[in-house]
Amino acid sequence: MDPRAVEQPTVHVGRQVIFDQYGEVFACELLFRGAPAQVTSLFVRTFTDFGLPELVGNRPCLVTVPRDFLVGDLPMPFDPGQVILEVVVAADLDDAVLTGIEALAAGGFTIAVTAEVADFSDRLLPVAAYLKINLPGAAESVMDLARTCHERHPHLRLIAAQLETEAQKHRAPALGFSLFQGSVLGRPHVVSMAELSPARLSRLRLVSVLAAAEVDFDEAVSLIPGDPALTYRLLQASNAAASGLPARVSSVREAAVLLGLPTIRHWVTLMLLSDLSKAREEQLIPTMIRARMCQSVAEQAGLPGDAAFCVGLLAGIAELIGQSRPALAQQLPLTDEVNDALADGAGPLGHLLAAVRDYETGDPSGLAELVDPGAAVHAYLAATAWCNQVMGAAGPVERQTSARRPRIAR
Repeated sequence: MDPRAVEQPTVHVGRQVIFDQYGEVFACELLFRGAPAQVTSLFVRTFTDFGLPELVGNRPCLVTVPRDFLVGDLPMPFDPGQVILEVVVAADLDDAVLTGIEALAAGGFTIAVTAEVADFSDRLLPVAAYLKINLPGAAESVMDLARTCHERHPHLRLIAAQLETEAQKHRAPALGFSLFQGSVLGRPHVVSMAELSPARLSRLRLVSVLAAAEVDFDEAVSLIPGDPALTYRLLQASNAAASGLPARVSSVREAAVLLGLPTIRHWVTLMLLSDLSKAREEQLIPTMIRARMCQSVAEQAGLPGDAAFCVGLLAGIAELIGQSRPALAQQLPLTDEVNDALADGAGPLGHLLAAVRDYETGDPSGLAELVDPGAAVHAYLAATAWCNQVMGAAGPVERQTSARRPRIAR
């Protein structure tokens, strides 16, 4: 995690690599530990908050899936393309689970089974793609079972698991294994990722929607009730603004019409800053200045200013909460241009963000392609003044006498 990050709730997931016969990484297995209810919660949070690219890149991923997902009580939080569902414990295999796994296989999911499962029921072997055996503890009967399974179902690939010694690693290919996993090849390690609170994620989504070139008013209004604090502030302020009107404001929609979406976006930004109140002022200031400067330069260069502000703000927030920019982008309803800029640094807004960041470190060449040097200096100073106003409205944060200001390229 980025050492500059503000302390956040964190998800911890084990990950262990599986290698092919050429020593190349074939897949990663994700390991979830805890009581069944805890595992189900962790399973959902992991895949809905972060997604597979953040966890395993573009490689296949083995996961042991909780029962609720296998029998169809809960929907799978991922598509079948990249995931291999591992069925481990034979005692869990009642008819509902077996039927559910067969349905998942028919729906495109890849299935891996252990030797114990294969011995318990042969219903899964026709739909399984992998047979996994813990080689060190495998009795001869287990190896006979593996050979029989492979003869009857030649499509099966054998995974040798829990390899602990060089001797076991060298013996495995001769026994018909083509995939390998174990401590001799690499121990599991824990992947830790900052988790966004529901309130903060709701505000980030609202900022993203409000940054669109053509704001969908209905969509923006539908997101506001998901944030009770923002809803309260909105209704309170709109009723104050409507004090001279014959009727009081009684709904979020009426409040949004009265106050306007630009005002709402400003408040959401302030509330995000309040969320990050544990951050030092020296951490918050560059993010706010960068976002405002991106907006100002974009408007002068003929680019969408609101979208540029959103890119600058979200890039800074990703650093502050210790998430990668692609992971944050994946959780938000961003337009294509904002998503490309935030996740990949691509497109006009991505180049603008990079140019502003370079300007902060004393390299004005990127911005010089968009605006003249005098306009760049003015945009920075105006952004700094705006930041001071916003920070004052957001409330006090921890001050550091050693805070350094960014260098201004002239």
